[in-house]
Amino acid sequence: MALVELVMPKMGESIVEATILKWVKQVGDSVEADETILEIATDKVDSEVPSPTAGVITEILFAEDDVVEVGKVLAMISTDGTIPAQKSAPIAEVQAPSSNGNGHVKEQIIAPAPQPVQQVVHKPAPQPVLAGGGSDRFYSPLVKNIAQKERISNQELDTIPGTGLNGRVTKKDILGYVSSRSANGSNGVHVPTAPIQQQQQVVAPVSNSAPAQVVAPAAPKQAAAKNDNVPIAEGNVEIIEMDRMRKLIAKHMVNSKHTSPHVTSFVEADVTEIVNWRNSVKGDFQKKYGEKITFTPIFMEAVVKALGDYPMVNVSVSGDHIIVKKDINIGMAAALPSGNLIVPVIKHADRMNLLGLTKTVNELATKARANKLSPDQIQGGTFTVTNVGTFGNVMGTPIINQPQVAILAVGAIRKKPAVLETAHGDVIAVRQMMFLSLSYDHRVVDGFLGGSFLRRIADYLEDFDKTREI
Repeated sequence: MALVELVMPKMGESIVEATILKWVKQVGDSVEADETILEIATDKVDSEVPSPTAGVITEILFAEDDVVEVGKVLAMISTDGTIPAQKSAPIAEVQAPSSNGNGHVKEQIIAPAPQPVQQVVHKPAPQPVLAGGGSDRFYSPLVKNIAQKERISNQELDTIPGTGLNGRVTKKDILGYVSSRSANGSNGVHVPTAPIQQQQQVVAPVSNSAPAQVVAPAAPKQAAAKNDNVPIAEGNVEIIEMDRMRKLIAKHMVNSKHTSPHVTSFVEADVTEIVNWRNSVKGDFQKKYGEKITFTPIFMEAVVKALGDYPMVNVSVSGDHIIVKKDINIGMAAALPSGNLIVPVIKHADRMNLLGLTKTVNELATKARANKLSPDQIQGGTFTVTNVGTFGNVMGTPIINQPQVAILAVGAIRKKPAVLETAHGDVIAVRQMMFLSLSYDHRVVDGFLGGSFLRRIADYLEDFDKTREI
């Protein structure tokens, strides 16, 4: 029988581990090559792990919610479709016949060496020991942590029905139990119904030649102090634990503020010509190319040109060294249906025309909304653009996406009265105006560079050719 190992794949240069979200296939299930076997999650994106070959799953080595290092074996797949039989210990071994000296032949039966057997007699008494030991039932580290935070004892944890592999308790199971327990008015601490009594265990060997031993019980474990990370609130409030992605976003944002001294500059741009041009060509553009043209690829085009003029903004910092990126890879911040944020990356944006940028922007936005981005599509960015105008905001002060050194926020386009210079003098006219704000790392980007770069983006937008052909 040929066995193939299914290993945790490498999801990116900075990814060293992943969490198992769900086993789509179980032991004994048949799989085809490239068919999804399990779903995993990293600190970047959720993904599916396909089967490297066709066959039958013979063994699963990790449970749901387990955190597994890259390269570890997750499961075994039999390519000939058979599952190995369970090995059983031999009961007796028969040796070749031997003579006893009287001409008689006897069979010699050699029984396996007896294993020491102990009988344990004790008085059971329930103890309020927090989850972490004492039960033969398997619990993942995530479930144990939740049990400890919620003050759930081993005895109480053993009563929770599991819907995971082999009846294991999943995160969903224990959170559902906590919710139902809270609804029933529990204070979060399991209290045994019987009083705690001193236990005495008598361990007696099977052999009658050894005296019985009395083993003093270990001191009862004290209930652990309440975890300081769980807030204690009074009044009419609701406490919601952050989901995995929100925790990661929070960590990255705090890290960025600790790493980079942020400075933000602002300009206002007149984008009337862009608005009028897009309104006049969007119908024909979709008919010709099958793509909807939004303002985002037009903004990206201006950013790419400005980065070409100011390459010292397209850099990262490593200690006392500045790493200048020769490729221009633009990240576009996108909001997910869950409210979380993800930043897919337009690779080699400087090599694309407006049509190429439009197709790539639309493709990445669609995949982001469907949670179908691949790990490669969210890595390698050298500069990021976020459109706060989609929320109706006129400007923002974005946080730098490390290890980049700058991020641009584009605000909502609004009609405003503006002063125009004409050959016949200044006039006031209604124009389409938009604020641009640039946050940059003051370790390597000073005010002159950051302000000049931002002004150059605005200039490219204001000088847009309104006679441009599609």
